[in-house]
Amino acid sequence: MLENIDINKMNRLMEENKDAKEIITGLLANHHKDVSMIAHELRNPLTLISSSLQVIEAQHPEVKDFYSWDQTMEDIKFMCSLMDDLSAFNNGSSLHHSVFRIEQLLKNVAVSFAIALDAANSGIKFSSKISSGMGDFTGDKVKLEQVFLNLLRNAKDAVGQEGSIFLSAERNEDTIIVRCRDNGCGIPSDIADTLFDPFVTRKEGGTGLGLSVSRRIVEAHGGTISAESSPEKGTVFTVTLPI
Repeated sequence: MLENIDINKMNRLMEENKDAKEIITGLLANHHKDVSMIAHELRNPLTLISSSLQVIEAQHPEVKDFYSWDQTMEDIKFMCSLMDDLSAFNNGSSLHHSVFRIEQLLKNVAVSFAIALDAANSGIKFSSKISSGMGDFTGDKVKLEQVFLNLLRNAKDAVGQEGSIFLSAERNEDTIIVRCRDNGCGIPSDIADTLFDPFVTRKEGGTGLGLSVSRRIVEAHGGTISAESSPEKGTVFTVTLPI
């Protein structure tokens, strides 16, 4: 199965080979249009292949017993996810502004996340405290929602089947401060300093681009994103956004 080992190999290559690191990071940093185009062109045939295999599986259920069938399906799913994340990474700085009430966006995100936990019969305890009256906010509503949902989903993965997650938001003068706290496993020390770099992940089946995308979106809004973590207490992600 194509999982973390592939991302880890890429990380090791970047650590051990300075030229490889410069090529990969330079491609992502300086050639957004090219990467997005390549990702789009690869995503289309991968989607067709995935759809065709699903049709074959539906018409011939016996293929599920074939050697490597499940692995093949998982690999294609991973590649489609990687193409989506690459496109999101390269488009993270491109914003479509509108004016909206940010507390309402956060409340909607919290409700959506709580419903998803309930639908999955999760043992995770989720709570939130979203201050009212934070005022109008100008930014990309869709992409900010993506950031906050990504942080909550990461927290869900960190706590496992049981644990607690707390989402809070307040306004301090001209700054919105959003925190996502969990009591999960914490962030491994060996990736703490590179947590927001592309392709850094310990998540099974992860691409290592989710937090990189989130940072691009937050910084495009003039804000910051940071993390504090310990194995005993879990992790707190903090997002600040200027109004």
